[in-house]
Amino acid sequence: MVDHVEEKNVNQVVDGGKGDGPGFELPLLLFAGFRTLIDRLHARLAAEGHPDLRPAYGFAMQAIGPRGATASDVGRRLGVSKQAAGKTVDRLLAAGYAERTDDPADARRKLVRLTPRGFDALARSAVIFDELRGEWAGALGADRVRDMEAALRTVVPAETAYRLDATSWLGGA
Repeated sequence: MVDHVEEKNVNQVVDGGKGDGPGFELPLLLFAGFRTLIDRLHARLAAEGHPDLRPAYGFAMQAIGPRGATASDVGRRLGVSKQAAGKTVDRLLAAGYAERTDDPADARRKLVRLTPRGFDALARSAVIFDELRGEWAGALGADRVRDMEAALRTVVPAETAYRLDATSWLGGA
């Protein structure tokens, strides 16, 4: 949220008057779009039996993946310390989204695996994201949404398009 004092924008530089919106508006709008989708996703997930699911948990469950991962692997994939990953994993365990199991490849290691509840949350998320995309297509037109996605694919480097470390970058997890 941008702070305003006496009708002056105190968090941003002065608009350069180029005719387009000020440059700082693009990242704020992209973030607001992301936040809108994530907030709506979590409201729907709460209504569908996952009221305790938080955005950071979704990133962590993606980092765990279908085959499981160690806490160190989760931390590396999220870009956070092993301790921070361990705290998030502990929350997933307590909420029933994950469980610890022995690693069949190395008896000294423990794997974190998704439980049926964790897989259910991810499956529901996928369906809800498709529905939310459909709502945007209904509001903006399907062609505009496809064009927006294509444009973002053009400017977002492919190697960073599906990074999971957003929670560390934003100060979460």
